Amino acid sequence: MIKSITFKKIKFCNLKAKNFNKFINKKGLFVFPAGPALASIDDSNRYFESIKKADLVFFDSGFFVLLLKVFKNIKVNKFSGYKFLKLFFDYLRTNKKKSVFSIDPNPKFSFSNKILLKSLGVKKFRNYIAPKYKINNFSDKKLLGQIKKFKPDFVLTNIGGGRQEILGLYLRKNLKVKTTILCTGAAISFFTKDQAPINNFVDQYYLGWFVRLIFNPLVFLKRYLYSLRLIPMVILSQIKIIK
Repeated sequence: MIKSITFKKIKFCNLKAKNFNKFINKKGLFVFPAGPALASIDDSNRYFESIKKADLVFFDSGFFVLLLKVFKNIKVNKFSGYKFLKLFFDYLRTNKKKSVFSIDPNPKFSFSNKILLKSLGVKKFRNYIAPKYKINNFSDKKLLGQIKKFKPDFVLTNIGGGRQEILGLYLRKNLKVKTTILCTGAAISFFTKDQAPINNFVDQYYLGWFVRLIFNPLVFLKRYLYSLRLIPMVILSQIKIIK
């Protein structure tokens, strides 16, 4: 079985859902790069550095997984942010003493996320509405101060891909408190119903892109067309495999 692959100096771990309990309590930065974000690594050095330096990089993108299979004959396990959060929420239901700090993009989503965390039985949680970070400045001393004071077991960054990973790396570098930073982005909105209705079937058969495209074509059409840049990137890259 393949343990990991290295694509453009980024180490992707080939993890399985059945091993969730073995890695969920590891401390560090967990990232789930989507196809459009992965396609941008040659243009966005800060984003590239953030996922290259992450502690665990998941195969979130079904498109990337398919390209590896078709062009490199490399078979890996897709482990999306949706699948991860589904397991994570089950974990929280049975580990109610765990604390969660949720970084949210706006008041509406923050309210929905609070309701969700309460429904899971999480007793210790905080929500923080993130400002609109400038691409060259992700410094947020207010956020750092709140996390240091709260000392959560988990930090959920629910802001957009391409930014949350940079913020996550900033937090890991500047927090003295050891915690697990989960960059699952908008995936939590599949559970709060603030986004397109993704379910197990849609996720298993790599149809998340299609459902999101139907529900918000103006936003996602441009993103998914951009992700086509991954095709030549995969074809031309030498990929290191560790078994």
